[in-house]
Amino acid sequence: MSDINNYEYVEDDFTFAHDANEKQLDENYVATSYLKDVWGNFKKNKGAIIGTIIIVIITLLAIFGPYFNESTYMSIIIDHASLTPRIPFLEKFGIFDGTNKGTFVYENFKDVYYWFGADTLGRDLFTRVWAGTRVSLIIAFSAVMIDIFIGMVYGMVSGYFGGRIDMLMQRFAEVLNGIPTLVVVTLLGLVLQPGVESIIFALMITGWIPMERIARAQVLKVKEQEYVLAAKTLGAKNFMIIFKEILPNIFGQVIVTSMFSIPNAIFTEAYLSFMGLGVPEPLASLGSLVSDGYKSLTSYPHIILYPVIVLALLMVSFNLFADGLRDAFDPKMLNK
Repeated sequence: MSDINNYEYVEDDFTFAHDANEKQLDENYVATSYLKDVWGNFKKNKGAIIGTIIIVIITLLAIFGPYFNESTYMSIIIDHASLTPRIPFLEKFGIFDGTNKGTFVYENFKDVYYWFGADTLGRDLFTRVWAGTRVSLIIAFSAVMIDIFIGMVYGMVSGYFGGRIDMLMQRFAEVLNGIPTLVVVTLLGLVLQPGVESIIFALMITGWIPMERIARAQVLKVKEQEYVLAAKTLGAKNFMIIFKEILPNIFGQVIVTSMFSIPNAIFTEAYLSFMGLGVPEPLASLGSLVSDGYKSLTSYPHIILYPVIVLALLMVSFNLFADGLRDAFDPKMLNK
């Protein structure tokens, strides 16, 4: 201590942090909202942007594609059975020129064009693919609504109240989760007509379980936080605390989980349709189109090619989109 008091300071011991003649300005940062930060983070993920663009394009084609020509998804022209793809402009370059193994199959139908070809009954595949995509998207977005309005609410209530209520609700969910979806759909097929309604109803029975577990885990993590205790102290009711205080703080994780459920719902529908438990003829879905094309794979591969491509693009795009949302809603990723 005495050495410090006896130390003699000289001018060289100190230097100015900035030039004396240099003007120093305070740095101001523009305040941004949470959603703006999320959007800024989402835009940095190129894969998520590409996935979003593909989803938008496929959705628009599913809405308007069936109206691009006069054929409907059920129009049958036996004479046009199994015609290969033929596109007006590209046929000049030897691409999609209506040939099959070197033979021009449109010899008797020179004014006819099928962009995706025709199936074994002479139905326009372009119309059926986009009509089938529409069905698959309806089931997928129905799965999201089921996740949010059943799984999320169920999990939040179970996690918030805890105790005996939580135990009973979780045992009930485990019983439902133990029933395979295929068994549920098969049993529903005995009661309901096979179709979109039975698939959606099956998802309502078991499809919300993963979302319920995520929502419950998130509530258990935050329900002892200070803002929740403050709301209780001020006399807020339980359900007001759940939906006004807790929900906004876990909404990011909930949305991400619901987005990941879309590819699962699309795959479930495709699998059930492939097994013959999906939408009945003449309705089409991507799964039923793949099932039909599989039977003619060696002779007419174009029948299965386009439904498989659309199905793969949807699965990959929604996974990329959900992955981008997960990173964007992660508070540790914001402002990086």
